[in-house]
Amino acid sequence: MSTPPLSLTERRKLATQLEIARAAAELFTAHGTDGTTAEAIAGRAGVALRTFYRYFRTKQDAVGPLLAVGGDRWRAHLAAAEPGAPLPDALGSAISEALAVPDEAAADGLRQARGLLRAAAGDPALRAVWYRVNQESEDKLRPVVAELLGAGARPLDVRLAAAAATDAIRIALETWAETEADVTGPDSPADLAARCLRRLLGGRLPDGTG
Repeated sequence: MSTPPLSLTERRKLATQLEIARAAAELFTAHGTDGTTAEAIAGRAGVALRTFYRYFRTKQDAVGPLLAVGGDRWRAHLAAAEPGAPLPDALGSAISEALAVPDEAAADGLRQARGLLRAAAGDPALRAVWYRVNQESEDKLRPVVAELLGAGARPLDVRLAAAAATDAIRIALETWAETEADVTGPDSPADLAARCLRRLLGGRLPDGTG
């Protein structure tokens, strides 16, 4: 599946949104949402306050683009799966690749997600952003799953697979955020997500996917 390339204006807009999102995540992790203002986020991102409000209604909304990055990355991995590959295997491999930690930047990204999820536990508005991002990710995943399953795929099967995969990652990250487990190894996000997916799909994933 291919999408049209973004225009220069669209790329700049997305870059600005992501820069604001990173600034918001850093401040939320350090000071909590109550201790962070939209003005502080704009200042950290190096943009005017009016620019902040051009893109986001609230300070909690600002982290949406950052939370969505992981979903975009793993859908790309899944879309690149070999045609005809068993869906449970393709889902497991894509999740493992998306949650892999090949370098310190990836490790920092997961630690930042942990900070955000911990902050969300005490902030209903931030938690709502997290759930909205997951729902949007599930919706975007359906056509990818449908293409992998083929023309005869039943809509119910497509929706169930997309929901199971999305929830596997969501539950894994939420569970991991409540612990002090490392970004790799036992009880890491990749390990937990593979275990969740195996259970949600009835144990059809091979052990090697985790």
